[in-house]
Amino acid sequence: MTARRAAASRLLAGLLGLLAVLAGVVSAVALVGPASGAPRPDDAPRVLVTTLATPITPVVADHVSDGLRRARDGGHAAYVVELDTPGGLVTAMRDIVGDILASEVPVVVHVSPAGARAGSAGAIISLASHVLVMAPGTTIGAATPVGLEGEEVSDKIVNDAAAQAVALANLRGRDAEFAEDIVRDGRSATLEEALALGVADGRAIDLAGALEVADGLVVTVAGERELTVRTAGAVVERHDLGLFRRVLQVLADPNLTFLLLTLGTLGLIYELTTPGVGVAGSTGAVALVLALFSLSVLPVDAVGVLLLVVAVALFAAEAFAPGVAGFAFGGAVVLVLAAFFLFDSSEGISVDPAAAVPLAVVMAVAAILAGRVVVRTRHLPSTATGADLLTGRTVLVDQADGTAGRTFTEGSWWSVRSTGPTLVPGGEVRVVGLDGLTLLVDPAAALGASRAARIPEDDVGSALVADAPVTPGPPVVSDGPVVAGPAGDAPTTAAVEGSTVSGGTEPRKDSS
Repeated sequence: MTARRAAASRLLAGLLGLLAVLAGVVSAVALVGPASGAPRPDDAPRVLVTTLATPITPVVADHVSDGLRRARDGGHAAYVVELDTPGGLVTAMRDIVGDILASEVPVVVHVSPAGARAGSAGAIISLASHVLVMAPGTTIGAATPVGLEGEEVSDKIVNDAAAQAVALANLRGRDAEFAEDIVRDGRSATLEEALALGVADGRAIDLAGALEVADGLVVTVAGERELTVRTAGAVVERHDLGLFRRVLQVLADPNLTFLLLTLGTLGLIYELTTPGVGVAGSTGAVALVLALFSLSVLPVDAVGVLLLVVAVALFAAEAFAPGVAGFAFGGAVVLVLAAFFLFDSSEGISVDPAAAVPLAVVMAVAAILAGRVVVRTRHLPSTATGADLLTGRTVLVDQADGTAGRTFTEGSWWSVRSTGPTLVPGGEVRVVGLDGLTLLVDPAAALGASRAARIPEDDVGSALVADAPVTPGPPVVSDGPVVAGPAGDAPTTAAVEGSTVSGGTEPRKDSS
């Protein structure tokens, strides 16, 4: 019994000792963990990431500017741009480059995903970034300035772009010769070439890899201040294009803008020439509002806007004063000229002639048709207002004085004047015209219309026979009673409704 108690005591002591050891280990981990272990999520660096898989436009430039400001105010370790673009507008590119150079937060450009490109304006933006990382299968370069349709631009524009590319390469310690070649010769480089030339800082398949590549690099931000990038294991916060900016990005197309302007003008012209339920006017107004949004983000030339206004005025003149289509032809010519001058061609933006000429022809034809509709509408009688609203109606005479009187119809008092017999208070008359503010009425016409309306269709024939004058003829045997006529006259048959009366002279009416 004593041995059992001793064994139990030893077992209990061992369990208590084991619990004490476990408690000590847990306490040690709790005390040492925060200082020597991995950083807590609250202490991890944060990066702001945006994806630009779209042409570079003023909408994108505004988005990047907002992102850099948000990254600075939010204390982010870096602003990361996942880039895949064929290029874009020179003005938008310069705005983005200027914002990067003035940024207090390191900008990391990651050309991704595999197969993406940093072309044209995207290449210059990549050269301006503090850290450039490329995914396998990506390219960078081909930054020669061209027009919207791929046409060559002046040497002045090319020289200016080349000087900017070289300056950015020297600023970031990248290959200046390559930077000049991508502008003058349209040179492009793969990931391997970019790494060999010192253009790219590393390769990474995904965002996490790009953050690992950028981590530890020393860069120079605004104010000639050097800092070390700390992005390894950073918490990612997204800053992508919102719905409003995505819509603006779609509308930032000169051809689409010109189309919206044309359709909007056409809709308003048709609404003014043929007012109705407002479908054409509403559609035109919406199209013009969208076009104004487009114009707000594109470089517009004042000469083009003036020509556009002149074209609209000529089309409107054709619609409201149609002739031999001279206004329409002039409007089409001016509209084509407006397409060429509407946007600043030095920025590589213009309307495609293949879109401008057909739209001008459509506008001319539409203006001619609208003018014909206006002419036809002017000669149609009105059924909503004026004399045509009351002509042909039967009205009741409320007050009468000979051939003059008054009637209350359509919510107002009208003076009436008879074109025939005198008027009778309470009598019905038909309106046959309008003399100033006096209705011309015909009592006889109203009487005939009222009488005709009261006769059933099946009894029309009988009524006509009954109303016919009675002429002498041979006696007719009838089931009705025989009435003796005056002395010397043959007996006649009494007149019965629906039967023929004949014989002798006009019968005497039955007193019964």
